[in-house]
Amino acid sequence: MLERHLGQCLLFLFFKCVMESGFLTFILVSSFAVDSSHVGITGWDDVVVAQRGMPVTLDCTDTSVRGDIAINWMVKLLNEKEWKLALSATENDQFSGGASKASMRLIDPNFQDSGTFSLYFEPDVEDSGFYLCLIKQKERKLKERTILLAILTVSVSPTVPVPQHSTLRLIASVNPDSAIAKVTWSAPGGFSLRSEKTRNTGTVAKLPQVQTNDSGDYVCTVHPWSNSSSTLFAFNVTVTIDADKVASFTDIRHESTISTAAQAQTSFPLTCPNVQGDYVLVYWRPPDTRHSNTRLVYQYDRWRASTLLTEQSKRLQLAGPPYNPDAGSFSFLLTPVLKDGGLYTCQVFLNDNAFSQSTQLSVMKVKTKRDALKQELVCLYSERSQVKSVEWKHHNKSRRLRMSSSGPGSITTTLPLPITADIAGNYTCTLQLKNGQIVRATEAVILPPTGSPTVTPDSMLPSLSALLLLVPLFAAAVGVLLWRQKHISDQGIEQSLSVHVGEEENIYENPENVRQAPPQGSVYMDLKPRGEDDVYKELERYEQCQS
Repeated sequence: MLERHLGQCLLFLFFKCVMESGFLTFILVSSFAVDSSHVGITGWDDVVVAQRGMPVTLDCTDTSVRGDIAINWMVKLLNEKEWKLALSATENDQFSGGASKASMRLIDPNFQDSGTFSLYFEPDVEDSGFYLCLIKQKERKLKERTILLAILTVSVSPTVPVPQHSTLRLIASVNPDSAIAKVTWSAPGGFSLRSEKTRNTGTVAKLPQVQTNDSGDYVCTVHPWSNSSSTLFAFNVTVTIDADKVASFTDIRHESTISTAAQAQTSFPLTCPNVQGDYVLVYWRPPDTRHSNTRLVYQYDRWRASTLLTEQSKRLQLAGPPYNPDAGSFSFLLTPVLKDGGLYTCQVFLNDNAFSQSTQLSVMKVKTKRDALKQELVCLYSERSQVKSVEWKHHNKSRRLRMSSSGPGSITTTLPLPITADIAGNYTCTLQLKNGQIVRATEAVILPPTGSPTVTPDSMLPSLSALLLLVPLFAAAVGVLLWRQKHISDQGIEQSLSVHVGEEENIYENPENVRQAPPQGSVYMDLKPRGEDDVYKELERYEQCQS
């Protein structure tokens, strides 16, 4: 290894001397730096990850060697340039060098027979570095094996047992960090936890708002680079959740309350504390109800990737760029209806610290009501306690409007019909808060289309009166006609039921025979209509016969 470093240095100096191009010199310096870093990663035969304070064995075996054998374990700690003797042993003697530790020893004292030269000790963080197993026989090198020892430090916060509802933090750091590819965490049951690598802390996995069922063995898995003979290093971390203790968030940092207003059905930004948090809660107190219970309407946990939604959440969503909820930067977009005014409180939690931002929101809505005589423009608004004034204005400022109120949170101006040129135009409802903020909503009132008749109540009266007069006349005529027809039918049917001829009764006799025969008490009448006036002709004939 030393020869390789020396060769690289000479190569660098040579090119630096003979090349005058500044650009080429920069490339060579960069290449040298990269190669040096690469040596720090791959300049070993194997990597071993040990947990701080836990026993570790550095493997070195060769069953082919026998006889008078000497074993030397050398150490070159991180950021050191020279190798130091940690332990040396022969068939007859064993002694410790300057880099030795009290717990350091060979696994097998009979190494010359078994061929096992592995080293055992209990390392600390500062013991990370390169360990060289050098096997000699009569001053002749038989085997050389370099192992990079990386030390894993694991911490759990808060201290076990962890209070309920607190944020469990599992932190793993490896020294040197260049020895590994990544660190992952898994929960009891084997499912993976989201983890993030930080520059100063290491790899962190968090579980916010833990419950007692989150107790168990969590596994930290270290993934070394692919040239390691050992694929993975797994370490168990036991976590217990305190069943009798609940975390208290009494020390909450409150920002000043924001007082604002917005139009209904328009997107409105709901601000959260400017903190890179773990999870966020949004509470809402309905408008114009001072003593109403505040309710949770939205919850998002970026570590568990879980969201709690309510009926109110349908109009509430996490904001995008420049915010990033997956990274802990929270803000919301609210598209409110009138009843969505009130007090919103956004709480962001980072570890066991809470930050709060409240927004008092008034929502304004404009609508139109119309009947046969008038058109009403209604301006509705909520969270009245922070509203200073609400009024309607016409675009012609000289025109004064009459305004009325049907109840709290409502201002109405009434327009007579038909709409004329002086009435048409833009009507604006202006809402002003006590802090001076102004919100406006405009409603356009237009003239009827040119050339189309304007139907007014006065123009409808003559036609309506004539129609009302015709109704009783029509009903009387229909009644007389129906009465006469019924009267005639009743008498005709009675007369035609039977005709007596001698002792026999013929109900269905030929009407022509009856007409030719002289009257004999009962007279048969043929009332079958043959034309428009036949009924009345038969009626006159019947009356003559009776007389």
